Amino acid sequence: MPWDIGKEKIIEVNNLSVKYGPAMVLSDASFAVEKGDYVGLAGPNGAGKTTLIKALLGLVPTSGGTVKLFGQALGNGFEHWKDIGYLPQTGATVNPLLPATAREAVLTGLLADKRFPRRLSRADGAKADATLRSLDIFELRGKLVSELSGGQRQRVFLARALVTDPRLLIMDEPSTGLDPAIRDEFYALIGKLNKEKNTTIIMITHDTGQIGHYAKKLMYLDKKIVFYGSFDDFCTSPDVAVRFGDFAQHIICHRHHPHN
Repeated sequence: MPWDIGKEKIIEVNNLSVKYGPAMVLSDASFAVEKGDYVGLAGPNGAGKTTLIKALLGLVPTSGGTVKLFGQALGNGFEHWKDIGYLPQTGATVNPLLPATAREAVLTGLLADKRFPRRLSRADGAKADATLRSLDIFELRGKLVSELSGGQRQRVFLARALVTDPRLLIMDEPSTGLDPAIRDEFYALIGKLNKEKNTTIIMITHDTGQIGHYAKKLMYLDKKIVFYGSFDDFCTSPDVAVRFGDFAQHIICHRHHPHN
């Protein structure tokens, strides 16, 4: 799809491929994400969604292609880690043998950008408190993360991802395990960040029936990019219609009634 040459490219990916052993799990992915984009990343199980995200963050080795974040290639000397907030899958249980309060968990988000010996300052504490307040969970600051509800815990993890005021926020299925009301509240909170702070967002989601209410663009992945663009374009794409069947893609786009 055409990109607005006037917008900053937050992510630029060209011919990215990833193999696990002999198996190709992501093939020749090329795309750009512009400043202020909110991209919903969808696809079936095993489609390579988490692999793509980890490749963007340099967490898995690639077998081909290039990745640039904020115009800079990953590797030694990469200067933009503090500009990236990452909320990984939270299916893993919190280790009860390593208790941490909500405030302590948020403070760990400030350690990555510090040189050894890593020490937290009073200003860091104030920053953590301000982030907790911004997500309406300041009253949880002294509670153990392992004792929080799923929705409360997810907000704490989000606060940890946001404490550095990232320009790019990447989330891997953040609504997993949340009941519908909490999920919608969480999505609304992410949408507010995108609109008010112009935070660029990529969210892996299995909620394909909901993401069209919130995101600006959709990437549909199945070991390669099947579609990337606006929801309106998704709705009218013949390739998508072939894959999903007549009218099924309209359930995702949420832009109009499928029979209109």
